[in-house]
Amino acid sequence: MSMYFDIGDETLWNPSNGAGRLFLRQVEVFEAELKLASGIGQGKYGGDPDTLEVDPAVYAEFVRGLVAWHCRTRQTVILALSEGFVATAVALARRAGIEVEMPEPGTGHVCGGVQRDVQVPTNPRTASATVVTTLDTRAREMDRWMAR
Repeated sequence: MSMYFDIGDETLWNPSNGAGRLFLRQVEVFEAELKLASGIGQGKYGGDPDTLEVDPAVYAEFVRGLVAWHCRTRQTVILALSEGFVATAVALARRAGIEVEMPEPGTGHVCGGVQRDVQVPTNPRTASATVVTTLDTRAREMDRWMAR
């Protein structure tokens, strides 16, 4: 069995039920964290939980907020926990024709350095070049592995 993430008559992603359910549960977590709706809801078959419709305008705002949030964090554990989900969300957005720009890396800090213990960001509006590059690369890899 599988799920369908659609825009109109186009299927953007057709994951297994397990992968689809995990993605949807993570969507809920990040909707709460970001205080943004995802734009993913019941599809054209109403009560069918395996068919989901993606509202491109709402999803675009969600993914752009998600990318900005992810690329701003300096907390290594948060980056590790969120990277796969954010990359998958970006790949899905790109398939929907949504432009998702990666933030420009900030200056004034060492990019890619290992951070340990207490992590205090120097500037919450800047992004590490390593984080941005890794996310973009991972999203492109995810697109290759996501079934349609």
